[in-house]
Amino acid sequence: MIYIATVIHTDQRFITALLQNDVIIVREIYTKYAGKIRHYIMANSGNEDDAADIFQEALIDIYNQAKSKQLQLTCPFEPFLLLICKRKWLNLLKKRGREPVTKDAEDVSIGEDVFALAEQMQQSDKRMQVFLQCFEKLGDGCKDIIKKCLGGDDQALIAEQLKVTYGYLRKKKSECMAALTKMIHSQLPEWK
Repeated sequence: MIYIATVIHTDQRFITALLQNDVIIVREIYTKYAGKIRHYIMANSGNEDDAADIFQEALIDIYNQAKSKQLQLTCPFEPFLLLICKRKWLNLLKKRGREPVTKDAEDVSIGEDVFALAEQMQQSDKRMQVFLQCFEKLGDGCKDIIKKCLGGDDQALIAEQLKVTYGYLRKKKSECMAALTKMIHSQLPEWK
């Protein structure tokens, strides 16, 4: 018989906090996510009261799932919560007889979409980790040039700060970016 191990996401702490009524972490949930839910509801025919109600109802639903079905979060909390809120809002709009401004298929179903979104976020995290690892392997000169150039400052000003010519800076930046890109592609060939 084959057993598939389920990896519990670190955001399970939010589920645990709801179950244990951990005021500090529940406050963190409100701080991190209530504004996003409010923005979505208000952008889709709702008001602040609707947003507050939907957010509260979603947290209650999550609490009930955790309590009665031992909910184990295998994806990040944010997309899970957002999809529950979107689904609740679309259902409420249907009851009211209004169509939402935005109505995508992804807004209606939960499950596969949560996992797809979680997978995208994990891929993004992996890419960022590879980028940072490769960046750290560069020499100090390259790291300095890339940091300054990505900071958005004028390249002529950066060249002056580094006491090099503008032409040299551009050439060196190009070489450094090529080296970084080559390292990244050696570890993530699919990242183009």
